[in-house]
Amino acid sequence: MHSVSIAKLNKPLNVIKGDTVALFITDDSAIIALPELDRRVISVMARKHIYIAYTGGTIGMQKSSHGYVPVAGFMEKQLAGMPEFHRPEMPEYTIHEYDPLIDSSDMTPEDWQLIADDIRKNYEQYDGFVILHGTDTMAYTASALSFMLENLGKPVIVTGSQIPLAELRSDGQANLLNALHIAANYPINEVTLFFNNQLMRGNRSTKSHADGFNAFTSPNLPPLLEAGINISVSSNVTVGKQPDGPFQVSDITPQPIGVITMYPGISHEVIRNTLLQPVNAMILLTFGVGNAPQNPELLAQLKAASERGVIVVNLTQCLAGKVNMGGYATGSALAEAGVISGFDMTPEAALAKLHYLLSKGLDYETVKAEMQKVLRGEMSL
Repeated sequence: MHSVSIAKLNKPLNVIKGDTVALFITDDSAIIALPELDRRVISVMARKHIYIAYTGGTIGMQKSSHGYVPVAGFMEKQLAGMPEFHRPEMPEYTIHEYDPLIDSSDMTPEDWQLIADDIRKNYEQYDGFVILHGTDTMAYTASALSFMLENLGKPVIVTGSQIPLAELRSDGQANLLNALHIAANYPINEVTLFFNNQLMRGNRSTKSHADGFNAFTSPNLPPLLEAGINISVSSNVTVGKQPDGPFQVSDITPQPIGVITMYPGISHEVIRNTLLQPVNAMILLTFGVGNAPQNPELLAQLKAASERGVIVVNLTQCLAGKVNMGGYATGSALAEAGVISGFDMTPEAALAKLHYLLSKGLDYETVKAEMQKVLRGEMSL
Protein backbone atom coordinates (compact mmCIF):
# COMPACT_ATOMS: atom_id res chain seq x y z
CA MET A 1 0.00 0.00 0.00
CA HIS A 2 1.22 3.50 -0.83
CA SER A 3 1.90 6.05 1.83
CA VAL A 4 1.03 9.60 0.91
CA SER A 5 2.54 12.85 2.07
CA ILE A 6 1.35 16.27 1.07
CA ALA A 7 3.10 19.60 0.78
CA LYS A 8 2.14 22.84 -0.89
CA LEU A 9 4.80 24.46 -3.04
CA ASN A 10 4.98 27.49 -5.28
CA LYS A 11 5.76 25.29 -8.28
CA PRO A 12 4.69 21.76 -9.30
CA LEU A 13 6.93 18.89 -8.27
CA ASN A 14 6.39 15.15 -8.05
CA VAL A 15 8.50 12.41 -6.56
CA ILE A 16 7.91 8.65 -6.77
CA LYS A 17 10.18 6.33 -4.88
CA GLY A 18 9.47 2.70 -4.17
CA ASP A 19 6.14 2.13 -2.47
CA THR A 20 5.99 5.69 -1.16
CA VAL A 21 4.29 8.38 -3.19
CA ALA A 22 5.14 11.95 -2.24
CA LEU A 23 2.47 14.23 -3.68
CA PHE A 24 3.07 17.92 -3.98
CA ILE A 25 0.09 20.07 -4.87
CA THR A 26 -0.32 23.66 -5.95
CA ASP A 27 -3.57 25.54 -5.37
CA ASP A 28 -5.13 22.37 -3.97
CA SER A 29 -4.93 20.54 -7.34
CA ALA A 30 -3.08 17.22 -7.53
CA ILE A 31 -0.40 17.17 -10.24
CA ILE A 32 0.39 13.48 -10.45
CA ALA A 33 -1.79 10.44 -10.95
CA LEU A 34 -2.40 8.23 -7.94
CA PRO A 35 -4.23 4.98 -7.32
CA GLU A 36 -7.93 5.48 -6.52
CA LEU A 37 -7.48 4.94 -2.78
CA ASP A 38 -4.72 7.51 -2.54
CA ARG A 39 -6.72 9.99 -4.60
CA ARG A 40 -9.58 9.65 -2.14
CA VAL A 41 -7.19 10.31 0.73
CA ILE A 42 -5.83 13.39 -1.00
CA SER A 43 -9.34 14.59 -1.83
CA VAL A 44 -10.30 14.53 1.83
CA MET A 45 -7.06 16.11 3.02
CA ALA A 46 -7.23 18.94 0.45
CA ARG A 47 -10.91 19.79 0.94
CA LYS A 48 -11.85 23.39 1.54
CA HIS A 49 -13.74 24.29 4.70
CA ILE A 50 -16.78 26.54 4.30
CA TYR A 51 -18.59 28.36 7.11
CA ILE A 52 -22.38 28.31 6.85
CA ALA A 53 -24.19 31.06 8.75
CA TYR A 54 -27.80 29.95 9.01
CA THR A 55 -29.62 33.17 9.84
CA GLY A 56 -33.12 31.85 9.17
CA GLY A 57 -35.48 31.71 6.23
CA THR A 58 -37.62 29.19 4.40
CA ILE A 59 -34.76 26.82 3.59
CA GLY A 60 -34.52 25.47 7.16
CA MET A 61 -38.17 25.56 8.17
CA GLN A 62 -40.34 22.65 9.28
CA LYS A 63 -44.01 22.15 8.45
CA SER A 64 -46.44 22.63 11.34
CA SER A 65 -50.20 22.98 11.78
CA HIS A 66 -49.71 26.75 11.51
CA GLY A 67 -47.58 26.62 8.36
CA TYR A 68 -43.81 26.55 8.03
CA VAL A 69 -41.92 27.53 11.18
CA PRO A 70 -38.23 27.74 12.14
CA VAL A 71 -37.12 24.95 14.48
CA ALA A 72 -33.74 24.97 16.23
CA GLY A 73 -31.44 22.20 15.01
CA PHE A 74 -33.76 21.07 12.22
CA MET A 75 -31.64 22.43 9.38
CA GLU A 76 -28.45 20.72 10.52
CA LYS A 77 -30.34 17.46 11.04
CA GLN A 78 -31.66 17.62 7.46
CA LEU A 79 -28.21 18.17 6.00
CA ALA A 80 -26.74 15.31 8.02
CA GLY A 81 -29.17 12.94 6.31
CA MET A 82 -28.43 14.09 2.75
CA PRO A 83 -25.49 12.07 1.34
CA GLU A 84 -24.83 14.44 -1.56
CA PHE A 85 -23.54 17.04 0.90
CA HIS A 86 -20.95 14.56 2.20
CA ARG A 87 -19.44 13.34 -1.06
CA PRO A 88 -15.62 13.56 -1.18
CA GLU A 89 -15.85 16.20 -3.93
CA MET A 90 -17.76 18.51 -1.63
CA PRO A 91 -16.05 20.86 0.82
CA GLU A 92 -16.26 20.38 4.53
CA TYR A 93 -18.67 22.74 6.22
CA THR A 94 -19.45 24.05 9.67
CA ILE A 95 -22.95 25.35 10.44
CA HIS A 96 -23.58 28.18 12.85
CA GLU A 97 -27.30 28.44 13.53
CA TYR A 98 -28.38 31.86 14.75
CA ASP A 99 -30.37 32.04 17.97
CA PRO A 100 -32.99 33.22 17.53
CA LEU A 101 -33.44 32.50 13.85
CA ILE A 102 -34.45 35.63 11.92
CA ASP A 103 -37.44 35.87 9.63
CA SER A 104 -36.06 37.92 6.75
CA SER A 105 -39.04 40.30 6.89
CA ASP A 106 -37.74 41.28 10.34
CA MET A 107 -34.15 41.81 9.15
CA THR A 108 -32.65 45.13 10.28
CA PRO A 109 -29.32 46.95 9.88
CA GLU A 110 -28.40 45.60 13.31
CA ASP A 111 -28.74 42.10 11.85
CA TRP A 112 -26.51 43.06 8.91
CA GLN A 113 -23.94 44.06 11.50
CA LEU A 114 -24.41 40.76 13.33
CA ILE A 115 -23.71 38.80 10.13
CA ALA A 116 -20.71 40.97 9.26
CA ASP A 117 -19.30 40.50 12.77
CA ASP A 118 -19.79 36.73 12.42
CA ILE A 119 -17.73 36.72 9.23
CA ARG A 120 -15.08 38.96 10.82
CA LYS A 121 -14.77 36.59 13.78
CA ASN A 122 -14.36 33.51 11.58
CA TYR A 123 -12.60 35.00 8.58
CA GLU A 124 -9.17 33.44 9.11
CA GLN A 125 -10.41 29.92 9.93
CA TYR A 126 -12.43 29.23 6.77
CA ASP A 127 -11.98 29.25 3.01
CA GLY A 128 -15.36 30.79 2.25
CA PHE A 129 -18.75 31.71 3.65
CA VAL A 130 -22.33 30.80 2.77
CA ILE A 131 -25.12 32.85 4.34
CA LEU A 132 -28.50 31.11 4.50
CA HIS A 133 -31.19 33.78 4.47
CA GLY A 134 -34.88 34.30 3.81
CA THR A 135 -35.68 35.50 0.31
CA ASP A 136 -37.79 38.56 1.17
CA THR A 137 -34.84 40.78 2.12
CA MET A 138 -31.97 38.67 0.81
CA ALA A 139 -30.93 41.27 -1.78
CA TYR A 140 -30.84 43.97 0.93
CA THR A 141 -28.50 41.89 3.10
CA ALA A 142 -26.29 40.94 0.15
CA SER A 143 -26.05 44.61 -0.82
CA ALA A 144 -25.26 45.73 2.73
CA LEU A 145 -22.56 43.10 3.22
CA SER A 146 -20.97 44.10 -0.09
CA PHE A 147 -20.23 47.54 1.34
CA MET A 148 -19.44 46.46 4.90
CA LEU A 149 -16.94 43.71 4.00
CA GLU A 150 -13.95 45.57 2.61
CA ASN A 151 -11.02 43.94 0.77
CA LEU A 152 -12.59 40.50 0.62
CA GLY A 153 -10.13 37.75 -0.23
CA LYS A 154 -12.68 34.95 0.21
CA PRO A 155 -16.11 34.28 -1.29
CA VAL A 156 -19.29 35.21 0.57
CA ILE A 157 -22.40 33.68 -1.03
CA VAL A 158 -25.92 34.49 0.16
CA THR A 159 -28.58 31.92 -0.71
CA GLY A 160 -31.81 30.31 0.47
CA SER A 161 -34.88 28.73 -1.07
CA GLN A 162 -38.54 29.11 -1.92
CA ILE A 163 -39.42 25.63 -0.59
CA PRO A 164 -37.95 24.24 2.66
CA LEU A 165 -35.06 21.82 2.34
CA ALA A 166 -37.08 19.06 4.02
CA GLU A 167 -39.90 19.23 1.45
CA LEU A 168 -40.24 17.35 -1.82
CA ARG A 169 -38.99 19.37 -4.82
CA SER A 170 -37.19 21.88 -2.64
CA ASP A 171 -34.93 24.25 -4.52
CA GLY A 172 -32.90 24.58 -1.33
CA GLN A 173 -30.85 21.47 -1.99
CA ALA A 174 -29.57 22.67 -5.37
CA ASN A 175 -29.03 26.24 -4.15
CA LEU A 176 -27.01 25.23 -1.08
CA LEU A 177 -25.12 22.42 -2.83
CA ASN A 178 -24.08 24.75 -5.64
CA ALA A 179 -23.20 27.58 -3.25
CA LEU A 180 -20.87 25.30 -1.28
CA HIS A 181 -19.30 23.86 -4.44
CA ILE A 182 -18.78 27.28 -6.00
CA ALA A 183 -17.34 28.78 -2.81
CA ALA A 184 -14.79 25.96 -2.66
CA ASN A 185 -13.91 25.57 -6.33
CA TYR A 186 -14.77 28.86 -8.06
CA PRO A 187 -13.99 31.45 -5.37
CA ILE A 188 -15.25 34.80 -6.64
CA ASN A 189 -14.06 36.96 -3.78
CA GLU A 190 -16.93 39.34 -3.27
CA VAL A 191 -20.44 39.18 -1.83
CA THR A 192 -22.67 37.30 -4.26
CA LEU A 193 -26.18 35.87 -4.31
CA PHE A 194 -26.84 32.38 -5.69
CA PHE A 195 -30.30 31.35 -6.78
CA ASN A 196 -31.76 29.11 -9.49
CA ASN A 197 -28.38 28.23 -11.03
CA GLN A 198 -27.13 31.81 -11.25
CA LEU A 199 -24.47 33.55 -9.17
CA MET A 200 -25.13 37.29 -9.16
CA ARG A 201 -23.20 40.19 -7.70
CA GLY A 202 -24.97 40.77 -4.41
CA ASN A 203 -25.47 44.50 -4.84
CA ARG A 204 -26.84 44.04 -8.37
CA SER A 205 -29.50 41.52 -7.40
CA THR A 206 -33.17 42.10 -6.69
CA LYS A 207 -36.11 39.87 -5.90
CA SER A 208 -38.24 39.86 -9.02
CA HIS A 209 -40.62 36.94 -8.48
CA ALA A 210 -42.67 36.41 -5.32
CA ASP A 211 -43.12 32.65 -5.54
CA GLY A 212 -41.05 31.28 -8.42
CA PHE A 213 -37.76 29.39 -8.36
CA ASN A 214 -36.30 32.19 -10.50
CA ALA A 215 -36.91 34.57 -7.62
CA PHE A 216 -33.90 36.81 -8.22
CA THR A 217 -32.49 38.64 -11.17
CA SER A 218 -29.57 40.94 -11.89
CA PRO A 219 -31.20 43.35 -14.34
CA ASN A 220 -28.24 45.56 -15.17
CA LEU A 221 -25.32 43.14 -14.91
CA PRO A 222 -25.12 39.60 -16.34
CA PRO A 223 -24.59 36.76 -13.84
CA LEU A 224 -21.02 36.24 -12.69
CA LEU A 225 -21.43 32.48 -13.01
CA GLU A 226 -24.04 30.07 -14.35
CA ALA A 227 -24.33 26.51 -13.08
CA GLY A 228 -25.72 24.44 -15.93
CA ILE A 229 -24.44 21.08 -17.13
CA ASN A 230 -21.09 22.85 -16.99
CA ILE A 231 -20.17 25.73 -14.74
CA SER A 232 -19.62 28.86 -16.81
CA VAL A 233 -17.78 31.82 -15.29
CA SER A 234 -18.21 35.26 -16.84
CA SER A 235 -15.21 36.52 -18.79
CA ASN A 236 -15.42 39.71 -16.72
CA VAL A 237 -14.67 37.81 -13.50
CA THR A 238 -11.30 36.72 -12.11
CA VAL A 239 -11.63 33.63 -9.93
CA GLY A 240 -9.49 33.77 -6.81
CA LYS A 241 -8.58 37.45 -7.21
CA GLN A 242 -6.95 38.84 -4.09
CA PRO A 243 -7.52 42.36 -2.73
CA ASP A 244 -4.88 45.06 -2.43
CA GLY A 245 -5.41 45.65 1.28
CA PRO A 246 -6.25 43.70 4.44
CA PHE A 247 -9.78 42.50 5.11
CA GLN A 248 -11.83 44.70 7.40
CA VAL A 249 -15.44 45.27 8.36
CA SER A 250 -16.93 48.74 8.14
CA ASP A 251 -19.52 48.97 10.90
CA ILE A 252 -22.90 50.55 10.23
CA THR A 253 -25.58 52.09 12.39
CA PRO A 254 -29.27 52.34 11.47
CA GLN A 255 -30.05 55.47 9.47
CA PRO A 256 -33.45 57.14 8.97
CA ILE A 257 -34.02 56.94 5.21
CA GLY A 258 -37.25 57.68 3.38
CA VAL A 259 -38.34 55.91 0.19
CA ILE A 260 -41.02 57.48 -2.02
CA THR A 261 -42.48 56.00 -5.19
CA MET A 262 -43.68 58.57 -7.67
CA TYR A 263 -47.15 58.05 -9.13
CA PRO A 264 -49.45 60.14 -11.35
CA GLY A 265 -50.99 62.94 -9.30
CA ILE A 266 -48.69 62.58 -6.28
CA SER A 267 -49.09 65.51 -3.90
CA HIS A 268 -46.18 67.53 -2.60
CA GLU A 269 -47.59 66.85 0.86
CA VAL A 270 -46.53 63.20 0.59
CA ILE A 271 -42.93 64.36 0.35
CA ARG A 272 -43.44 67.10 2.95
CA ASN A 273 -44.86 64.62 5.45
CA THR A 274 -41.97 62.24 4.85
CA LEU A 275 -39.50 65.04 5.42
CA LEU A 276 -41.21 66.01 8.68
CA GLN A 277 -39.65 62.85 10.06
CA PRO A 278 -35.95 63.01 11.03
CA VAL A 279 -34.57 61.58 7.76
CA ASN A 280 -30.93 61.78 6.67
CA ALA A 281 -31.62 60.64 3.12
CA MET A 282 -34.48 59.96 0.75
CA ILE A 283 -34.75 57.68 -2.27
CA LEU A 284 -37.10 58.76 -5.05
CA LEU A 285 -38.37 55.98 -7.32
CA THR A 286 -39.18 57.96 -10.44
CA PHE A 287 -40.63 57.32 -13.88
CA GLY A 288 -38.54 56.03 -16.79
CA VAL A 289 -35.06 57.51 -16.94
CA GLY A 290 -35.58 59.56 -13.78
CA ASN A 291 -38.55 61.82 -14.40
CA ALA A 292 -41.03 63.26 -11.91
CA PRO A 293 -43.96 65.69 -12.09
CA GLN A 294 -42.92 69.31 -12.58
CA ASN A 295 -45.06 70.36 -9.66
CA PRO A 296 -43.49 73.57 -8.28
CA GLU A 297 -44.51 72.77 -4.71
CA LEU A 298 -43.09 69.25 -4.99
CA LEU A 299 -39.80 70.54 -6.40
CA ALA A 300 -39.66 73.18 -3.66
CA GLN A 301 -39.95 70.46 -0.99
CA LEU A 302 -37.06 68.54 -2.57
CA LYS A 303 -34.91 71.66 -2.86
CA ALA A 304 -35.56 72.58 0.78
CA ALA A 305 -34.62 69.05 1.84
CA SER A 306 -31.34 69.19 -0.08
CA GLU A 307 -30.52 72.57 1.44
CA ARG A 308 -31.10 71.08 4.92
CA GLY A 309 -28.53 68.36 4.20
CA VAL A 310 -30.87 65.52 3.24
CA ILE A 311 -29.35 63.32 0.52
CA VAL A 312 -32.01 62.80 -2.18
CA VAL A 313 -31.24 60.01 -4.67
CA ASN A 314 -33.08 59.46 -7.95
CA LEU A 315 -33.67 55.83 -9.00
CA THR A 316 -35.85 54.51 -11.80
CA GLN A 317 -38.95 52.47 -11.01
CA CYS A 318 -38.11 50.30 -14.02
CA LEU A 319 -36.54 46.92 -13.37
CA ALA A 320 -33.70 47.58 -15.82
CA GLY A 321 -31.97 50.62 -17.25
CA LYS A 322 -30.51 53.72 -15.64
CA VAL A 323 -31.38 57.25 -14.64
CA ASN A 324 -30.46 60.02 -17.08
CA MET A 325 -31.51 63.28 -15.48
CA GLY A 326 -30.36 65.31 -18.47
CA GLY A 327 -32.59 63.51 -20.93
CA TYR A 328 -35.83 65.39 -20.24
CA ALA A 329 -36.80 68.70 -18.68
CA THR A 330 -38.57 66.87 -15.86
CA GLY A 331 -35.33 65.13 -14.89
CA SER A 332 -33.33 68.34 -15.16
CA ALA A 333 -35.75 70.01 -12.77
CA LEU A 334 -34.93 67.38 -10.15
CA ALA A 335 -31.20 67.99 -10.60
CA GLU A 336 -31.75 71.72 -10.12
CA ALA A 337 -33.55 70.89 -6.86
CA GLY A 338 -30.42 69.14 -5.58
CA VAL A 339 -31.43 65.55 -6.36
CA ILE A 340 -28.54 63.27 -7.40
CA SER A 341 -28.60 60.37 -9.83
CA GLY A 342 -28.45 56.79 -8.61
CA PHE A 343 -27.67 55.65 -12.17
CA ASP A 344 -28.64 51.96 -12.45
CA MET A 345 -28.42 50.99 -8.78
CA THR A 346 -31.13 48.76 -7.39
CA PRO A 347 -33.17 50.27 -4.54
CA GLU A 348 -31.62 47.63 -2.26
CA ALA A 349 -28.09 48.70 -3.19
CA ALA A 350 -28.86 52.41 -2.86
CA LEU A 351 -30.39 51.92 0.59
CA ALA A 352 -27.41 49.85 1.75
CA LYS A 353 -24.90 52.31 0.29
CA LEU A 354 -26.58 55.20 2.10
CA HIS A 355 -26.43 53.28 5.39
CA TYR A 356 -22.75 52.55 4.78
CA LEU A 357 -21.77 56.14 3.94
CA LEU A 358 -23.94 57.88 6.52
CA SER A 359 -22.55 55.58 9.23
CA LYS A 360 -19.08 56.95 8.52
CA GLY A 361 -20.02 60.41 9.75
CA LEU A 362 -19.07 62.04 6.45
CA ASP A 363 -20.26 65.53 5.60
CA TYR A 364 -23.12 66.16 3.18
CA GLU A 365 -21.03 66.99 0.11
CA THR A 366 -18.76 63.97 0.62
CA VAL A 367 -21.72 61.60 0.89
CA LYS A 368 -23.21 63.08 -2.29
CA ALA A 369 -19.92 62.60 -4.11
CA GLU A 370 -19.41 59.04 -2.85
CA MET A 371 -22.97 58.07 -3.78
CA GLN A 372 -22.08 58.92 -7.38
CA LYS A 373 -18.89 56.83 -7.38
CA VAL A 374 -18.67 53.09 -8.01
CA LEU A 375 -17.49 51.61 -4.70
CA ARG A 376 -18.24 47.87 -5.01
CA GLY A 377 -19.36 47.39 -8.59
CA GLU A 378 -22.88 48.38 -7.57
CA MET A 379 -23.63 50.53 -10.61
CA SER A 380 -22.54 51.54 -14.10
CA LEU A 381 -21.82 55.20 -14.76
